[in-house]
Amino acid sequence: MSTRLWDVDHPYYCAEGNHFKTGQHTRWPSWQEFAETLFVTGDRDLSLLFRWDWHRPDPDDYEPGEQVPADTLLLFFVIQRKGFNCSHAIAVTEADEPAVRAFLTECAETMRATWEPLLGSPARGDTPTGRTIHDVLETL
Repeated sequence: MSTRLWDVDHPYYCAEGNHFKTGQHTRWPSWQEFAETLFVTGDRDLSLLFRWDWHRPDPDDYEPGEQVPADTLLLFFVIQRKGFNCSHAIAVTEADEPAVRAFLTECAETMRATWEPLLGSPARGDTPTGRTIHDVLETL
């Protein structure tokens, strides 16, 4: 079984919104509503997803009887033709995971195509060189 999306803990973090322009962070009440937007139905290259985080609140952080908030999917896009980034916070449930996973997989394939000359293509049996920038600099 693959890792559940809410169990993934990415290194570092990404700030919500856009440092240079206000109003670039949008909240959505459900995956179903967000899924009707061009971020999901449109061109993956125009709205390039570069990061995602599924946040699940820890019930231990809340007092007995206090309502634990819903899970939140954070999506971070760069709008390539405009040259700015934006983010979305979407209320999600475990039942949304298959649809979210399918969307994220499509976005990952777009990102892979961008970096394929460096990553290699599993379909062609290519592999990365394994050389780091430090390895290259030592040969200069």
